[in-house]
Amino acid sequence: MLKIYNDGKRITAALYGDIDHHAAREIRTELDALIARSRPELLILDFENVGFMDSSGIGLILGRSRSVRAVGGELLIKNARREIAEVIRISGLGSLIAAQSTV
Repeated sequence: MLKIYNDGKRITAALYGDIDHHAAREIRTELDALIARSRPELLILDFENVGFMDSSGIGLILGRSRSVRAVGGELLIKNARREIAEVIRISGLGSLIAAQSTV
């Protein structure tokens, strides 16, 4: 579900599989601990290997955005498939989606 790459100030969380209620809960727990411990300047959620995401994924994104901002950082989403990117845009979080080449 989650693989972490941490260089100190920039954390990339490579998500994989489907993000539903159960998966989102586990990812949320791990990311919240990591954010509190590392206080990253940038948290990148890489959706390249995510095939499905329901509203739990939107909650996951929104909550992690708040958590990382609380420690002075920013959140960015990259490699979201068209369907997932559309769900993110509809939710109002589309400004968090990075162009493929910017990260």
